[in-house]
Amino acid sequence: MGKSRDRAATLLEKYGNAILRTAYSYLHNMEDAEDILQDTLIQYLKSDSEYNDEEHEKAWLLRVAINLSKNKVKYNKVRETDELMEELVSEEKEELSFVWEAVRSLPEKYAEVIHLYYQEGYQTADIAGILNKKESTVRSDLKRAREKLKEILKEGYDFE
Repeated sequence: MGKSRDRAATLLEKYGNAILRTAYSYLHNMEDAEDILQDTLIQYLKSDSEYNDEEHEKAWLLRVAINLSKNKVKYNKVRETDELMEELVSEEKEELSFVWEAVRSLPEKYAEVIHLYYQEGYQTADIAGILNKKESTVRSDLKRAREKLKEILKEGYDFE
């Protein structure tokens, strides 16, 4: 049990914030996001998979977190609070918070590519792997997401 606890602690330190942010972007509820973080770590510990490198490992964890989050959204059918915990607020520049508000109003397929591209720093090829989509589809979704985001920001925030 000690070895699993050590592995979980290492994973939590390396990837915990990324998994938490990803789950929160779907669930808009910190308690649910924390549940997804825990469930993702449990799935990792059960999997005994081998990973080529840290990026492969992180991508696997984020893919699991996304799938678990989508399942939880379907199960709950509720997106409750829209409060961010202090550590997420401190990571986000206050002057850009209205942009992330606008991102959350996008359809899920657009919000997820924006999140993975801008917040997590993945390239379109990596996002395609994480979401099991073609890279051309990811590029197209990213382009449409930017267009929709521009419309939302123009209308809601008088932003050019």
